[in-house]
Amino acid sequence: MCKYVVMDLEMCHVSAKVPQYRNKLEIIQIGAVLLDENFEITERFNTYVAPQYGELDSYITNLTGITEKDLTDAPHCQEALAAFLAWIPEGDTKIVSWSKSDKKQIYNEAGTKEIDLTDWQPYIDTWIDAQKGFSEKMNSSKSYGLTEALFISNITPEGTMHDGLSDAYNTAVLFRKMMTEEEFTINEYYYSVTREETEHLSSSLGDLLKGFTFS
Repeated sequence: MCKYVVMDLEMCHVSAKVPQYRNKLEIIQIGAVLLDENFEITERFNTYVAPQYGELDSYITNLTGITEKDLTDAPHCQEALAAFLAWIPEGDTKIVSWSKSDKKQIYNEAGTKEIDLTDWQPYIDTWIDAQKGFSEKMNSSKSYGLTEALFISNITPEGTMHDGLSDAYNTAVLFRKMMTEEEFTINEYYYSVTREETEHLSSSLGDLLKGFTFS
């Protein structure tokens, strides 16, 4: 039976004036939870990551709650990724995240910083995009944000949004629902709101076209 590590990264901005770093973002937090074979959350992982090129500005602090104090004695990216990898249990385990942006960030940042990702390759090859899976559940091509997806799924978020560990936990709860419910249930209020919006749009369009003659 497979286990799942549901993870989330928080990042800071890197100025374009730093030519030696080719990316616009740099990891400053790795949060993750472990879902066992029964989709129960059994372990949690959290570490801050000291940026080497980026700066923690007020926008990121307000968004994530991460402060300079949190990053002062934090490990750099290579050490933090190694600790995270060591935490992942051996055996059939897959990594899950909301969208593929975290996977892309690890891949790009490791390339810039010359971090060997050989041991990451099995996880990179089987990485699960929960955002894509949710869109499939909704029979939609839309890319839903995590907050919206939790509301639609009638899941009350825990912790603080844009905290790596909280986002990982909330993603895991939603992923568990997606994987275990034979018939995916949706918030009835969401149904009523979208129905009203659709009816209003149809009515408005009808009003707009009154008096027009089509040949």
